Amino acid sequence: MKRLAIMIGICFFLSITSLSPVMAEEEDNKQLTEEAKAALLLERDSGKVLYEKNAHEKLPPASMTKIMTLLLIMEALESEVIALEEEITISENAASMGGSQVFLAAGEVMTVKDLIKAVAVASGNDASVALAERIAGSEKAFVKLMNDRVEQLQLENSHFENASGLPAKNHYTTAYDMGMIAKELLKYEEIVEYTSIYEDYLRKGEENEFWLVNTNKLVHFSPYVDGLKTGYTSEAKYCLTATAKKDDMRVVSVVMGAENTKVRNAMTMNLIDYAFNQYEPEKLYDKGEKVADLTLLHAKDDQYNVVTSEPISLLHEKGKKQPEQSKSEVQIDDDFDTLPIKKGEKVGTLIIKQADEIVHQSDLHVEKEINKADYMTLFKRSIAYITKYSE
Repeated sequence: MKRLAIMIGICFFLSITSLSPVMAEEEDNKQLTEEAKAALLLERDSGKVLYEKNAHEKLPPASMTKIMTLLLIMEALESEVIALEEEITISENAASMGGSQVFLAAGEVMTVKDLIKAVAVASGNDASVALAERIAGSEKAFVKLMNDRVEQLQLENSHFENASGLPAKNHYTTAYDMGMIAKELLKYEEIVEYTSIYEDYLRKGEENEFWLVNTNKLVHFSPYVDGLKTGYTSEAKYCLTATAKKDDMRVVSVVMGAENTKVRNAMTMNLIDYAFNQYEPEKLYDKGEKVADLTLLHAKDDQYNVVTSEPISLLHEKGKKQPEQSKSEVQIDDDFDTLPIKKGEKVGTLIIKQADEIVHQSDLHVEKEINKADYMTLFKRSIAYITKYSE
């Protein structure tokens, strides 16, 4: 009987010690963002979510709204709707924006590049509206594009009423949706050239020179943080969607509803440090890497490069056995009756599998615009085709 009691005691002790590390890890993870209303952590290139807290709770995003605004701006640059050196005349409506601003004057002329800097660094509401009006004709039309993009990204808990994040009824998002929008924005790696700026000037050397200081102080104090966007209103409290890169690993963190900037920044660094300490990436593709050829008989050129739309990685926990090697599969769309196909437009999907299970999917783009061939090109191509197969 005594021996049985000892054995039971040993089994109980082993069960407790085997469970305690897991319980301790879960408890530690809870401490990462204890004072946030909601939070999310993901690795950008794999899309893997590493941590979440109330991630689908609808909350006001404040100026983190500008992450969607910046996404549409970068897409407009890629499709050549706007150009960096293009000059925009500021409207009275844009100049009248309250909240955080860079004090643009109605009738003032400023380049797209400087306006992006004003949005990304100083969170300028006036600059956001100026760019929105240039891209869509009006802020209202731009907001429709924002909400259309929400649907395209298959996000179910976001709706925008303006391009700046000023308080408005029915203007909300979630930590998860904000993370997904940031992930999409970071396909444009050049965005961090703006969001990583700590201080700069608009109208340098002029009488109305304006000093820009980044609202995200972590870009100054962390060697890894290079973006992305802060937010604050009395309702939203202190929010931050941050991004950090270490070696080949880029992460996105979202913290919403903190009581002050010190707490918000501390929780953000908790998430970022956790990601870099616990995980490591397996790089598969760079953005713009060729994966296939596309041949269309009715296109101007004989062949076009099909390329990745974003960097792609798989993520593994450090110190754990890696899963079996991944395999890539390219699926090209088959509906190309209507030309042109714009640069950056989806033409297929890259599928990554492990053990026959899909672990990642990513859009494929054409490297340059595909235009329709003229009649002479089609005629010459037809003659060459007939000659080739009649020999």
